[in-house]
Amino acid sequence: MFDEARDFHDEGEALYNLVKGLDDDDLNQKTAFKNWTINDVIGHLHFWNKAAQLSLVDGDAFVDLYRQAEPHAVAHTLPVFERASRNGLVGRALVDVWREGYRETADLLGAADPRMRVDWAGPKMSLRSAVSARLMETWAHGQAIYDILNVARRDTDRIRSIVVLGINTYGWAFMNRGHDVPEPMPFERLIAPS
Repeated sequence: MFDEARDFHDEGEALYNLVKGLDDDDLNQKTAFKNWTINDVIGHLHFWNKAAQLSLVDGDAFVDLYRQAEPHAVAHTLPVFERASRNGLVGRALVDVWREGYRETADLLGAADPRMRVDWAGPKMSLRSAVSARLMETWAHGQAIYDILNVARRDTDRIRSIVVLGINTYGWAFMNRGHDVPEPMPFERLIAPS
């Protein structure tokens, strides 16, 4: 398993350890992120982790899934679409399925060639970047859960992969929205938590 896949797994475990003691009512708390509940956040992570697996094993099926999801992303109804795909799975049962799913995703993607290209929302990306994107989503969306539970996150060196992903996609982030890429690119220096 390459480093980014291991980091993704470990970030999932950190978030799981935060939510594992919550009951179904706790998991229905609204976060400050678009009023998504903790269930919505966990469900979102689970949906796109499974989509990442699909991108690796069946690119055409991933493209079809993304075409279904994209209008909901644009209309800000993504949680509704993702909830429907879970057939009512919420609460503790969702947390358990999500945990099994991120572990499976880390193992599956981590065993493949990190240089191979896979489909995603935009141009194809390296599997290493795809796994880093799953790590980033887990870390970023997880923050809403840390916040609502009033728990201070202890960052680790795993954030390095997130910074690298941000640097690698700097130009694309502007071009994707039809903007000129500002030059020069900002200089980044990361002082790791360690």
